[in-house]
Amino acid sequence: MELYQTVYKDLYRLAYYYLGNPQDAQDAVQDTVLKAWENFGKLRNEEAFRPWIFKILVNCCRGYLRRHHRQEQPLADTEAAYEPSLSSGTEMKELLACLAGEERLIVALTVFGGYKGEEIAGILGRKHSTIRSKYRRALKKLEKEMQV
Repeated sequence: MELYQTVYKDLYRLAYYYLGNPQDAQDAVQDTVLKAWENFGKLRNEEAFRPWIFKILVNCCRGYLRRHHRQEQPLADTEAAYEPSLSSGTEMKELLACLAGEERLIVALTVFGGYKGEEIAGILGRKHSTIRSKYRRALKKLEKEMQV
């Protein structure tokens, strides 16, 4: 529980910005915690808890999208509800709406999870160079969007 409490807000933020809906985000975090609890005995090193649980969350979010046969929702169209406590949560949501789903996920893992490109590549099962180029592309889109 102590480890979970250190990452809950970041888990929720990532799920919220990836799925675009507060209820879906809560469900994804709840599923993640349940799976983590069931498999906690397999975790050999407590230091690896954060990347481990974020990987579970990403898989839960992807599974949720697959099961519901839909794409990520554009964030600008989501209903106003609880937002993670960011000083500019609404602005962040609108800004991230210009990104494709995987770009949004990469940025969210970087910003909310504090992960580096190589770690994100491991979580998503992609090459580091792919993650790096998608991240740069996403930053350019965000920069262009901020200038508008």
